[in-house]
Amino acid sequence: MNQSTGFLRMLSMTAALGLASALLAGPAVAADAAAAVKSGTGPAAVVLVAGATGGTGREVVRQALASGYRVRALVRDEARARPLLGDAVEYVVGNVLEPATLGRALQGVDYVVSALGSNSQKEPENRPERVDYGGVKSLAEAASKAGVKHFVLVSSMGVTQPDHYLNKAFDNILTWKLKGEDALRASGLRYTIVRPGGLRDEPGGKAGIRAMQGDPKGIRAGIPRADVAAVCVNALGRADADRKTFEIVSGVEGERVDWASFFAGFAADGR
Repeated sequence: MNQSTGFLRMLSMTAALGLASALLAGPAVAADAAAAVKSGTGPAAVVLVAGATGGTGREVVRQALASGYRVRALVRDEARARPLLGDAVEYVVGNVLEPATLGRALQGVDYVVSALGSNSQKEPENRPERVDYGGVKSLAEAASKAGVKHFVLVSSMGVTQPDHYLNKAFDNILTWKLKGEDALRASGLRYTIVRPGGLRDEPGGKAGIRAMQGDPKGIRAGIPRADVAAVCVNALGRADADRKTFEIVSGVEGERVDWASFFAGFAADGR
């Protein structure tokens, strides 16, 4: 997709928490999630969250649990992760930079949400080419082998713009994120790619969502991580979210989203 073929529309939302979110996720998933929420056990679908201890990943974990999913967190250090994510999560120790560790992590998993992101300033070995590209590629390939039903990837606005200021500041991070997107597209998996604007650490559900396609230039708006997580959780298992890539930023305050139709208006990626 390119800017000339992109389109812009205004959508609104509140953070999707609780059973209502599960009921909008599609008939099969809703039935499983409803049973799990009602009984506290049951056959809820299993979601593996990569990047679970990051800001966006923690929101995905919280909202997926609230929606009735069984959540498995892929972590490098369980002792560090547990205080952040709590005891309701299943932990599996692995590393996307070590593909041999991913097979066990993906056993029995229905869905994957990747909120992976490099931070080479704090961890010089975790450069964008290793995490945002190599890690996503390894996780997508392992998920395909494991028969995962749907893979949701948190990417970023601006990935198609080589001269973007974030590339200059952070080791071509957006260029490598685009390569990660393309690796997911090539994996054969059903997927949804969410490209948020600047991520904000503040409560979600207070403003609407401005959603678009084509990665248009000149948009410097942001969005709460909680609202990004709500989009990811509501995308899980939805046929109308399959093979779609779109950008999101905060929109009009106080509006609500109809999750049943949110994804339908996006054009699917070209084959």
